[in-house]
Amino acid sequence: MMLDVGTLFTVTILVMALLGLLLILVWLQNRGMRALAWWGAAYLLGGMSVWLLGARGTTQDLLSIDLANALLFVACGLTWSGARLFDGRGIKPVAMLIGTFMWVGACQIPGFVASMDARVILSSVIISGYTMVIAFEFWRGRAEPLGSRWPAIVVLGAHSVLFLLRIPFALANPLDSGGLLWGNGWFAIIVLESLLYAIAFAVIVVAMAKERMELKHKITALSDPLTGIANRRAFFDEALKRLDPANNDPRPLAVLLFDLDRFKKINDRFGHGIGDKVLRLFAEKATSNLRQADLVGRLGGEEFAAMLSGIELSTAFMLAEQIRIAFAAAARVIDGHRVAATASAGIALLTAAESDIDSLLARADQALYVAKARGRDRVEIAEVDRPHAWSAAAGERRLTAAGVDADALTAEPLVPSPALAPGEVVPIRKVGIH
Repeated sequence: MMLDVGTLFTVTILVMALLGLLLILVWLQNRGMRALAWWGAAYLLGGMSVWLLGARGTTQDLLSIDLANALLFVACGLTWSGARLFDGRGIKPVAMLIGTFMWVGACQIPGFVASMDARVILSSVIISGYTMVIAFEFWRGRAEPLGSRWPAIVVLGAHSVLFLLRIPFALANPLDSGGLLWGNGWFAIIVLESLLYAIAFAVIVVAMAKERMELKHKITALSDPLTGIANRRAFFDEALKRLDPANNDPRPLAVLLFDLDRFKKINDRFGHGIGDKVLRLFAEKATSNLRQADLVGRLGGEEFAAMLSGIELSTAFMLAEQIRIAFAAAARVIDGHRVAATASAGIALLTAAESDIDSLLARADQALYVAKARGRDRVEIAEVDRPHAWSAAAGERRLTAAGVDADALTAEPLVPSPALAPGEVVPIRKVGIH
């Protein structure tokens, strides 16, 4: 079947114009996604370039060869810049136009202008090079969980390779320097492939933009806006997954419940600005002292929780102590104010009889209440039957045994805890899902 190049050119021009307008329309609906505007402009310029290329033989070579290809390479540069903007990298104006500069410079050489082979080789290399760097930009941002990113990389890579294959096809089936393009078979294939590529790329980048917006909304819905860690809903959703009996995970699991001491007084005395910084500081110290796989969330107000999998009780205590000590040292002075913020913590280890987050947090909350009652700025551990006080002195010995220098984290000595009085009853605050 013969492909009519003239028809393909007409369809390509119309499709690229429509896709360019579509991308700009999508950008107008979401001004924060500037890459869409750059890609839309690239399509409009590309359509203009194809229109001029199609006029070859009926208009001056300055327009149909020199200007047409120069506009095409500008469109490639705009597409590359859009890929950089999409992943938060800046634009490089000179590098963006390097293909255009190469083409315009080569067109000043009479021998180059007279050689169809030379023009085909240079234009193919420039287009393939731009396409490769666009694919590389998308590959650099692969850590972002966008399903459409990988199809984009594959489509770009295939387009780059096909344009390099254009060189041997052109050399095997040469065009006359001044002839028309319409009757050449390989050129029809190149135009058809370029049309399909243009459609596929536009569809994929719109899908990527849509995925990113959905991901952003999901992160916003599941993240605490002040601290950036998991909010209450996200913490409980993930905790329930980790407690699901279907997981068949035999490893021990511990919950750490933290509460900032006298936080209301900090807000009243220093203002909510300092209070917010205290909350962000605690979240920072908690995440930096725990493993990446550990779950950390803000349950509300000044209350935080962490869920640690595959960890023994003594190690959980050591990590809670590290967080407590690191936070106390960092929150001693904030913005020139002697805030001296501290945190108390309660720890509960999952038992065989438990399968829900409510009872686990309730036992951790018991231990937290004991820590508050015994002077705050301390960590207590809950056993199955009742909270059992682990003294700060014992905690210091465990930190030392683990190679952690407690004195390096804070200059204040750890104060031993009194034992529970016989018959002492510890009230329980409800911490379950609300």
